[in-house]
Amino acid sequence: EDFPAVGDWVSLTIYDPDFSIIHHILPRSLVLTRQAAGQPTEKQVIAANIDYALLVQATDRDFNLNRLERYLTICHASGVSPIIVLTKTDLIDKPILTGLIDKVRQREKGIPVFAISNETMEGLDALKRIIEKGKTFCMLGSSGVGKSTIINRLSGRAAMQTGAISDSTGKGRHLTSHRELILLENGGILIDNPGMREVGMADQEEGLDFAFDLILQRAPDCRFKDCTHANEAGCAVIAAVESGELDSDVLDNYLKLQREISRFETSVAEKRKKDKQFGKILKDYLKRDVKGKGI
Repeated sequence: EDFPAVGDWVSLTIYDPDFSIIHHILPRSLVLTRQAAGQPTEKQVIAANIDYALLVQATDRDFNLNRLERYLTICHASGVSPIIVLTKTDLIDKPILTGLIDKVRQREKGIPVFAISNETMEGLDALKRIIEKGKTFCMLGSSGVGKSTIINRLSGRAAMQTGAISDSTGKGRHLTSHRELILLENGGILIDNPGMREVGMADQEEGLDFAFDLILQRAPDCRFKDCTHANEAGCAVIAAVESGELDSDVLDNYLKLQREISRFETSVAEKRKKDKQFGKILKDYLKRDVKGKGI
């Protein structure tokens, strides 16, 4: 988190077009983070100074509401406003598309949803109209969902390399291997991110509550104020699932992400404890070493 990230404003000295030295990172506003891959106690900055996150999912093989809630959780935890973008609408029938949009709106209430096709251009004008001057929009999603193509369409030029989907796996290749900030003609800013294979949870408990508004609404009716909605008697959330009022998938995903957040926080606490113990051991050793030398 201490190193510059895409979206950061920095003070620097430019010596020539190929060589500059960064001196300071200016104070950040909103920062998108996730658990660093393979590092259970570290966070990774996805992008800094973000106003909106475009959560991109393809309507064919990539569509996954549980994954969408992961993105919503990290957005809400960071204070970034999420916008859902469903792509490749030309590959499915209209009734199926309508059903997918309804599913998203029922489960993720209040989040703007745009359905677009990069092939027919349907929906792109509506998406383009929300790109505001001076605002930064960060693209998040899996490989092959059309993030780079969206940027090319919105910018009116081939700003990013794009590629085809594998017929055998239905997955995209990681053609975007770096993060890039692109300034649009209207003054809006787009950030393209490499496709994310995993979105690990960090210290994002607050974001979890906002992402799962359907659970948050029912939580005050639970018998116990500290109810985890896992197995407690008198849990209003469990009762809503049992009555069919709430989809069980929503609660299952909530509990799964809650466990991930708890593991991260526990790992961080254990690391701090070990670091403190090691620091004490090192301090005691240095004291003994100094006394032994008669200094």
